[in-house]
Amino acid sequence: MRASSKENPDTARVKMILVGGFLGAGKTTLLARAAEELAARGRRVGLITNDQAANLVDTEVLRQAGQEVKEVSGACFCCAFNKLLYVCENLIDLHHPDVILAEPVGSCTDLSATVLQPLKKLCADRFDLAPYTVLVDPDKLVESLEDGQADDIAAAVRYIYRKQIEEADLVVVNKIDRLAAGRRAEILSAIGQIRPGTPVFLMSALERTGVREWLDHILSGGAAGQRIVEVDYDTYAAGEAALGWLNAAVELSAGKPTDWKALALRFLKNLQTGLERQAGEVAHLKLFLAAPAGRLQVNVTSSAGEPLVQGDLAAASTHATLVINARVRISPEQLRAAVEASLAQAAGPTVTVNVAEISSFRPGRPQPVHRYGQIV
Repeated sequence: MRASSKENPDTARVKMILVGGFLGAGKTTLLARAAEELAARGRRVGLITNDQAANLVDTEVLRQAGQEVKEVSGACFCCAFNKLLYVCENLIDLHHPDVILAEPVGSCTDLSATVLQPLKKLCADRFDLAPYTVLVDPDKLVESLEDGQADDIAAAVRYIYRKQIEEADLVVVNKIDRLAAGRRAEILSAIGQIRPGTPVFLMSALERTGVREWLDHILSGGAAGQRIVEVDYDTYAAGEAALGWLNAAVELSAGKPTDWKALALRFLKNLQTGLERQAGEVAHLKLFLAAPAGRLQVNVTSSAGEPLVQGDLAAASTHATLVINARVRISPEQLRAAVEASLAQAAGPTVTVNVAEISSFRPGRPQPVHRYGQIV
């Protein structure tokens, strides 16, 4: 492993930055912006994405941005700890990064005890861990405090959200471009209720506001994994299992050039409408669309949310590929049926839809490889 010439001139350790946070918080956008900033500083960057199944939009987005990306799929970092180490070593051997940026599954918590402490204990000679960052969406943060208005399942989901904040070394409030200035004090107070004394940064990763300052802070030093929280694994498991998950890879073709962006947006609108009819609550819908004339990604982070589109297609074409990730409070069977019906409706009679791969499921009970009860 090659020593870094800047942050760690006298050691072979690679700086590792883990960014956690709930579904839809903007982790992938932050990782992409951070990688750009680090590259501008002359650093070599590797990225690791994580999901319960293959065909991950985040991986495609980061690869299309020109980054070296590896994926840990099939389980979260804590349950696939050995695979995480293998992927890290593979990334280091092949691409020699100075910095590794990694994002765990958005529904995971207890990462300090199950990932950070084991890394510090078992891999201290290989990785220099940055303080653990948890990214939050301000609207969902406020919702997480409304326990009295939630049923048992919603309360279990909010439990995960709060535990993520409790174990953070620092919290980043993202999407401040959509946050009225008068609400900032409310958001900071909400974080203080969950975890008093936690350092807080304000950021819009989408607009690059605050990314440089956050990087400067975590690269300047500071200990990682300074908090281990008590986690009720029954409640944690219930929160993860509350959502139906779907990942799919789809091939689209037509006899004449087609506006694939319009089709993708029709699909999302159809899906939101279909899920609403079944009282399905959207946690996150993500699309990655690739065609000869360009690439775009689309994100929706609530049932009634407007799609956020990044990228574009310069011209119509006869072929495209679509990666779909959906996290919805509904059964996996209902979610798959809604996705397939919405695709068919959006395609109509002129577009052929070939679902190359599709997986719909509920995450199983977390079974960490390691769990440390004390800070290393």
